[in-house]
Amino acid sequence: MEIRSYSRAEPFTTADGSTIRELLGLPTAPVRNQSLAEATLAPGQTTQRHYHRESEELYYLLDGSGRMEIDGETAEVGPGDAILIPPGAWHQIHAGADGARFLCCCAPPYKHEDTYFE
Repeated sequence: MEIRSYSRAEPFTTADGSTIRELLGLPTAPVRNQSLAEATLAPGQTTQRHYHRESEELYYLLDGSGRMEIDGETAEVGPGDAILIPPGAWHQIHAGADGARFLCCCAPPYKHEDTYFE
């Protein structure tokens, strides 16, 4: 049985600029097909625009708000919104005035090597 406590997940900054707590992923658990992390952005912070060649991502907004951009299309997002980011889609999220906190699920699991920038 694999149970990972939030309080044991050490935060780190990813290549796109968000602060991540890897809850279940390649470096922290014996996962094979997916990963789960919590991401936070400070008020007004924007991730660096990027894509993942292999991973499909799902974002689920827990707190705060923002503007999501996927392949040039933008939408305002807030708590309770779930966002699909297909593999190969350029994307970034701009946090609103209260910042943004969201779950990030990746399948296959997130790897730094699968993150590509402009």
